[in-house]
Amino acid sequence: MPMPRRTKIALAVGGTVVAIPLIAVVVLLNYDWNHARPWLNAKATEALHRPVAIRGDLTLSWQKQPVAPSERTWRDWIPWPHLQARDVHMGNPPNMTQGDMAAAKSLSFSLNPFSLLHKEIAIPELRFESPHVELLRTDATTNNWTFVKNPPSKWKMDLDRVVFTQGVVHLADEVEKIDATAELDTLANDPKYSIGWKLSGNWNKQTITGHGKTGAVLALQDSSLPFPVQGDIKAGLINVAAEGTLKNPVHLAAVDMHLKVGGASMARLYPFTGLVLPETPAFTTQGHLLGNLAKGEAKWSYEDFTGRVGDSDISGKLAYQQDKPRGLMTGNVRSRLLQFKDLGPLIGADSNASKEARGVAPNQPSDKLLPVEKFKTERWTALDANVTFRAEHIVRTKQLPVSNLYTEFHLKDGVLKLTPLNFDFAGGNLASTVKLDGSGNKVKDAIAAELSATGKHIKLKELFPNMPQIQATVGEINAEAKLSATGNSVATLMASSNGELKALINDGTISKLLLEQMGLNIGNVVLAKLFGDKPVHLNCLAGDFAVEKGVAQTRTLIMDTEDAVVHVNGNVNLASEDIDLTLKPDSKGLRIVSLRSPIYVKGTLKHPDVSIDKGVLAMRAGGAIALATLAAPVAALAPLISGGSEKDNNCAALLAEAKEKPVAPPPGKPLSSKKAIK
Repeated sequence: MPMPRRTKIALAVGGTVVAIPLIAVVVLLNYDWNHARPWLNAKATEALHRPVAIRGDLTLSWQKQPVAPSERTWRDWIPWPHLQARDVHMGNPPNMTQGDMAAAKSLSFSLNPFSLLHKEIAIPELRFESPHVELLRTDATTNNWTFVKNPPSKWKMDLDRVVFTQGVVHLADEVEKIDATAELDTLANDPKYSIGWKLSGNWNKQTITGHGKTGAVLALQDSSLPFPVQGDIKAGLINVAAEGTLKNPVHLAAVDMHLKVGGASMARLYPFTGLVLPETPAFTTQGHLLGNLAKGEAKWSYEDFTGRVGDSDISGKLAYQQDKPRGLMTGNVRSRLLQFKDLGPLIGADSNASKEARGVAPNQPSDKLLPVEKFKTERWTALDANVTFRAEHIVRTKQLPVSNLYTEFHLKDGVLKLTPLNFDFAGGNLASTVKLDGSGNKVKDAIAAELSATGKHIKLKELFPNMPQIQATVGEINAEAKLSATGNSVATLMASSNGELKALINDGTISKLLLEQMGLNIGNVVLAKLFGDKPVHLNCLAGDFAVEKGVAQTRTLIMDTEDAVVHVNGNVNLASEDIDLTLKPDSKGLRIVSLRSPIYVKGTLKHPDVSIDKGVLAMRAGGAIALATLAAPVAALAPLISGGSEKDNNCAALLAEAKEKPVAPPPGKPLSSKKAIK
């Protein structure tokens, strides 16, 4: 029976519908896709605004896309064209030196055919073989890794993931002064990492080397996919080890890593982080780094870190928030046991060998005691900071009873304030405030400094608990200091300082052994010249110094003992570090013949001389800053003193005068007279 005409027409239409895609598939599979290279090159060049060229063979196969079942649509059941291109090159943007930004032995990708209908080149995964990438930045606004969107292209490139194997990535960044190369290679039998890397080059004129591992799949669109990273890097005097993950690594978002950092000094971190940290001895810390380091909106925290700075322990938390006009660092840092010597690098008061080890020029003159190392105030305007620091115990010598140091660092607009800077000391306490204006608004390329310090109720017997002759004493040390200065180092600040120092010791006992333990080596000689080797009961010692243009001049300096009253006159020139003091004893009896002769203390702070009349006893105290009779005022500057008891009329008069509060003029202004400052 002949087939109805209508049925014939239906079968013909159905056969045509089926045949057309089959014929298309056959044609596409047998088509020489090298003929399509000019079209693909042109469209990729238009989409990326930079030259793209496929120079080798271009082949096509058909593959289904790996999509999770819950996300699969009817389109995902249809095989997509999968292109493989050999010898592929992508150039630099038009405003930069022409050349390859990236090249690969081959690249392969699946192309979403439906997106082509909307003039979109959608590539879910781009796989490179032996890539070579050149990342360049010539100034703050010009680099080759930013893909501009103006003028807008009719075609859009949408790339989801990048998979890479062995290759080379080179970064030449003139802004950050980086010229470094990473060599990549695939790893076998590693369940977590797929790519190993080795790093070499320079960063800010410092050699940088490193090695580590990463994942192989770089997600560009899905920021929730973690990218594993592990590495050890050495850059100059800094070592960094990290292991963790990045999310959206192109923008350095969602950093979650265990971080270990160490080096010669925390200040050496500045070129790499932009954070203003102090000069320190060699350090190491480890903790948990969390945050977002994207440019312009960086926010991170270094949590639960522990470590050591020199021989001192540290722990705590630091956080950084990028902001305008500068970022803000906040945090809390603690130390259970702080070695006093580890504070030396903060003010340059360490040896030349130590300076060299932490990357600073060893510029301390051999004949100078006060540190000449300059403060890097040009960095102080790089960020603001509010950080607290607490140390439970401080060790200077085996028995020095210092504890509970607490200070708050406030840095804003280049002005650093330590408010307060307090600690407990031998049953008493020192309370002080420090202001260091390094903004350049008051003094160009220098610091305008102000210091106010008060020490109260420091017990002599607690200073030296292991000395039997001290245990019977009930004396106290009290002192106050107010100073202002301008300069760019401790030496220049002291050389320009103005203000007053006042100190009082009452009802104690002094001896050569005590002065030895205090480190006052000149005092040993002076005491021996005055009283011999025996312990001397001290009724009181009162000091009042006026400091003008770096010269500390005695206004009152009297020591009253059971045997004599000793008057001290003269000055200490902090600019030249010269000493010129005369001690005139007034004996209370005829028992000590030597008390009839004046004692002269001259020389320099580094090399003082003590003599009776013209007999000179050369002293090489190896850096002692204090004189026997200056013990109290010097203590006023670094744990010091106030108050006391009245032993006789002489002490009562000294006490009355010591009650006058010291003051300091504004930085750079000298004192006019004692009367004017009352």
